[in-house]
Amino acid sequence: MKAALFAGLIAFSAAHAADDPTFTLAATAQDFGAYFPTYLGNGYFATMSSPRGTEGNLAYLVGLMDYGADDVSRPAAIPGWTEIDYSTGDSKAGHFWMNQVRLDAATFADYRQTLDMRAATLTTRYRYDDHGRKTDVKVVTLVSQASPHLAATRLSITPDFDGTVQLSFALNLWAPHQPRFAMGKLTGDQMQEAVAANNMDFTATPPATPDRAAVWYHGDTHILASDGDTEDFTLWLDGRAEQGLPMAEAAALHLPAGLHVAAARLYRSGYRLALDVNVDVQKGKTYTFNKFVAASRADWGGDAKADLALAKSARSDGFDKLLAAHRAAWDALWRSDIVIDGDAAAQTLAHSDLYYLLSASTPNTRWSIGVCAMTPGYSCHIFWDADTWIFPALLLLHPDRAKSLVDFRAHTLPAAQARAREAGFKGAKYPWEADAENGTEQTPHPAYVLGEREIHINADVAIAQWQYWLATHDREWLKKSGWPVIRNLADFWASRATWKADANRYEIEHVTSVAESYNDVPNDTFTNASAQKVLRIATQAAKLVGEKADPQWAEVADKLYIPFSESEQRHYDFDPRVPREPWEGSTLGLLMYPNLDLPLSPQIRRNDFRHVMESLELTHREPHGMGAAPASIAAASVGDAQRAVAWMQGIFSSGLLKPPFNVPTETATNNTGYFATASGGFVQILMYGFAGLRIQDDGLVDAYAPVLPATWKSMTLKNVSFRGHRYDIRIDRGADGKPRLTRKSL
Repeated sequence: MKAALFAGLIAFSAAHAADDPTFTLAATAQDFGAYFPTYLGNGYFATMSSPRGTEGNLAYLVGLMDYGADDVSRPAAIPGWTEIDYSTGDSKAGHFWMNQVRLDAATFADYRQTLDMRAATLTTRYRYDDHGRKTDVKVVTLVSQASPHLAATRLSITPDFDGTVQLSFALNLWAPHQPRFAMGKLTGDQMQEAVAANNMDFTATPPATPDRAAVWYHGDTHILASDGDTEDFTLWLDGRAEQGLPMAEAAALHLPAGLHVAAARLYRSGYRLALDVNVDVQKGKTYTFNKFVAASRADWGGDAKADLALAKSARSDGFDKLLAAHRAAWDALWRSDIVIDGDAAAQTLAHSDLYYLLSASTPNTRWSIGVCAMTPGYSCHIFWDADTWIFPALLLLHPDRAKSLVDFRAHTLPAAQARAREAGFKGAKYPWEADAENGTEQTPHPAYVLGEREIHINADVAIAQWQYWLATHDREWLKKSGWPVIRNLADFWASRATWKADANRYEIEHVTSVAESYNDVPNDTFTNASAQKVLRIATQAAKLVGEKADPQWAEVADKLYIPFSESEQRHYDFDPRVPREPWEGSTLGLLMYPNLDLPLSPQIRRNDFRHVMESLELTHREPHGMGAAPASIAAASVGDAQRAVAWMQGIFSSGLLKPPFNVPTETATNNTGYFATASGGFVQILMYGFAGLRIQDDGLVDAYAPVLPATWKSMTLKNVSFRGHRYDIRIDRGADGKPRLTRKSL
């Protein structure tokens, strides 16, 4: 009875997804020329897509980093597991492997590749024409959300001929990436010279992904042992990231019942481990092949023997069972959703941004999210983006996944404490670019000044810890994890501030502003305001955990200089002694960003916002993935609904979303994709900007009047979690036509 009910729920879910086009994104043959891959993952391991659905793609494991000499750490590319190549006959007769055939609409007819974001599956269909031998092809790929060590690909072929065909089921063993640049030592000029000397450049040429960037390439995995079995149809390997952690991978194949296997061979080289089979097929009959893959790394799973057992167990259970469990796990995730009635494009973007965030996050671990998810973009390092852009987007919908981001900072606190000691300060100093596994400083040498001076991250980290406490009231977590981080960062700021007796105040000098071209300024307003908040929440946290607050925290907080113009009744971006270039744009919008949301009078808030808008009109920089959220949220907070909506809508025309799968990029032209920061920013526009919600001491408050675009009938934040209670929070219009916010307890 339970099994039948479970199967019925899965069928209902699949039908529901099919009925809702905002959960699907698709590629056609028109996208062949500029195909920007999508991303399949479960937070623990991941791969990118490819047009045919059968190619071997780069893949990654969470926190598996390559520590090459004189370089920054990089995510080590593990053996690609997606490849199932196909040939309609003997290559001597002019039949080639399908993955080597040029993509065109005639050879791959009726082509369509669909990303089902509700079920997190990628399905590719086409009719492959190999010199007159035609085969209907269908490929389904998933990375399991229910069994995080597992992934699978199902290939179905229906030939229009009788004969013998070839299939190759491979694990691709990537060659060490060349060239390797000494990014830990090169200056900016030397980096430019090295790239040019290798006949490379930084210009993104479509189709371009982070894997092809000149300096954000993948790290390496060395294969230590590997083998396969042509009778059991299995492959396995043990490896190790260069100067990094051990990993393992295995595959178990399932061939159709009754299929005649004419030949089976194990192929091994320095670049490929594969099982090649020749099988006899009949015209019009469909043959389905399943490839089950298991992967692990040190401190997460076992070795190749354990992975092989897991892959074989999945094979015994069957693809349908793995798919059903995977869909059920994603169904559970989508119970928390943002539902927009009246704007299909915005709804689809909300779903795609949530999909990418969920695909890159893990529940209740100590792993964070790289700025470009689990890809080589920015070397998979952890920035302030994780704490200020991504964490708040997850916190109310998926607090178990948000928790992993703050617990990463607790786990890597010793590395931050060591940095503070080396710099001569108390407490902890978190890196600008932190290694995804151990939290050590990994900022490339050409950008070393950011690691030294863009220290607002040490406030961003502490504020995120406090936000998690406010949202959960998990006192045990606060005492064991959040409080040590907050205390150490308060100590850092108290020691980092300098007393200026002549002005009777504390100042914070020699910092890099969020506007990074100002890399040595005193009293950056966002930095100082954020530091002040940390010092004050540390005093609150101390009381909650029964500890004694350092009186110096309050002393510095009360007398810390926040640059302000009395005549204009607005904040300066930083110390007014610093010359300001009008084209740079203002960072004051971040004072209104949800985590910080500096308490301001209505007049000062409006004046700060006016200054931001005036400065943006003077700048001529290309759109940036971090630009829309602060501007839209600030506009909403001052009641400027028109601008709040305009900044949100500008995302669709800015070139920041790469078709066909809504991949967010950092800028319109640099093609640094899977930019999780932008995904977090869009979700925050809806949740904290349009809804006007803020997480404060006294609860989840309606801080500002809600915003609802004219074409939207409603927006609902479904299954919001806050302090042990769950709600649906809905914005629609009342009888007076004005947006209103209502809550329904679940």
